[in-house]
Amino acid sequence: MLLVGNGRLVTRDPENPYLDNGAVLMDGGVIVAVGDTAVLRAQHQNVPFEDAGNSLIMPGLIDAHDHAYSALARGMAIRGYHPAGFKDILEGLWWKLDHTMSLKDTASSASIAFIDAIKNGVTTMFDHHASYGAVEGSLEVLSDIARQLGLRACLCYEVSDREGDKQMRRAVYENVAFMKTAAGEKDGMQAGMMGLHASFTLSDETLDFCLENMPGEVSCHIHAAEAVSDVEDTLQKHGKRVVARLYERGILGPKTIAAHCVHIDEEELRLLRDSGTMVVHNPESNMSNAVGCGPAVEMYKAGVLIGLGTDGYTKDMLESLKAGCLIHKHRLGDTNAATDELTSMLFCNNAAITERIFGVKTGILKAGYAADIIILDYDPPTPLTADNSDGHILFGLTGAHVKTTIANGRVLMRDRLLVGIDEAEIRAKSREQAADLWKRINS
Repeated sequence: MLLVGNGRLVTRDPENPYLDNGAVLMDGGVIVAVGDTAVLRAQHQNVPFEDAGNSLIMPGLIDAHDHAYSALARGMAIRGYHPAGFKDILEGLWWKLDHTMSLKDTASSASIAFIDAIKNGVTTMFDHHASYGAVEGSLEVLSDIARQLGLRACLCYEVSDREGDKQMRRAVYENVAFMKTAAGEKDGMQAGMMGLHASFTLSDETLDFCLENMPGEVSCHIHAAEAVSDVEDTLQKHGKRVVARLYERGILGPKTIAAHCVHIDEEELRLLRDSGTMVVHNPESNMSNAVGCGPAVEMYKAGVLIGLGTDGYTKDMLESLKAGCLIHKHRLGDTNAATDELTSMLFCNNAAITERIFGVKTGILKAGYAADIIILDYDPPTPLTADNSDGHILFGLTGAHVKTTIANGRVLMRDRLLVGIDEAEIRAKSREQAADLWKRINS
């Protein structure tokens, strides 16, 4: 057992939203009690105590769409790379990267990405992987590193036709193998999905092949209508828009994540809602790639289960929250817009997505929920209450404020130091691996 307390407790529990000096008692990976620090300490005197030092205690954060393999691209320069649009970004950067990546590269990038996630208070990550230089065993590598570091992870491999039929099939089989492995593990720490790239790199035959090999109910993680080019390509080849095509092919459903959905119309929005498909909004990545700003607020209001992700742009979910609020206020021309919706996407909907895929209740500090907890070094300059805690989070906090991260009852980072992990050594090795990868890409 472990007791975390002596902090301002923001629980996300509507029945008990805030405690000025609260504590959380956990047994294994489950929360068993939430209450006043003094009371719980008196009741459990022999239980180890994690002192928050009057800091902020919150549920662990969830990144609902990420790409750990992008970690080794930071600062990389590719000869002749001058993108004129989204397809150029994919072909000139990311597809060259994943075409070259070895299992050793995958291990290094995963280690850095997962460490950075933990340092930013992320306890659950939905990762979308690609390494066509080494397909088989890549998800096992990611799985092993996630378990070593203690991060809850949903993994998939990006199926695409861009590397030919043989590589497409290898990617499908890699997904199937891991999905079966993850389904057999009952600790709620790993899950698998069928990873798909995007409509414009997936033929009807490939989509059918994925469904034919799906172990169990349909569960896909796909980029949908991220750029106008995806919509134009799908209209030209198939005579319909992206979401409509995916719906008709049987890809959508309550266990499928459609990332982005930037360029959708009202009918596609209804298809997403009525099929129960989960959507993940990635505001910073969309801005960086200049693909547009999708109707995330409208999807939320219409009843789509839409969460928040980073798409590999950052590991700071609180930064993504701020960016999302700002871009939608700007897009809608309404200073009152987006704040409630984006906050709910991060703290409520991401937890609902996690429960749907992992079967684990998380995102609330309440008895019976997963013991995913973070402590943030924050001494508020103004009163902090149940009514204004979101304002403090939005305007006063970033991932850099996280000092302790606990996932499934395991302390992964304490006072900004990873527990049982030599971070300096891992970063030194990643620099060497990245330099080697860059040489291979430019050779």
